[in-house]
Amino acid sequence: MTRQDEYQIGDIVFSRELLINDGGIPGLAENAVLATPGRRGVVVNHGHAAADPAQEIYLVRFEGEAGEAGELGPPVGCLPDELTQDAAWASA
Repeated sequence: MTRQDEYQIGDIVFSRELLINDGGIPGLAENAVLATPGRRGVVVNHGHAAADPAQEIYLVRFEGEAGEAGELGPPVGCLPDELTQDAAWASA
């Protein structure tokens, strides 16, 4: 049985919080906003943290700002508690 915080490649998810570049994404300024709360994205990969194999990490590409329809940002590493599939929560 799948837990609520297990996502598959291709799943639509929403950011639960403000996600900021910690310097790990080349080509983007450190502290650049990657996703705002409620921003929709798609899971493109998943794995585990090297330092803690029990910690799942999801690579998510979030949609661009309004007016950039169809544009996806770079893959962002997200922890399960930073994501939700609850569309009602995301639109509130």
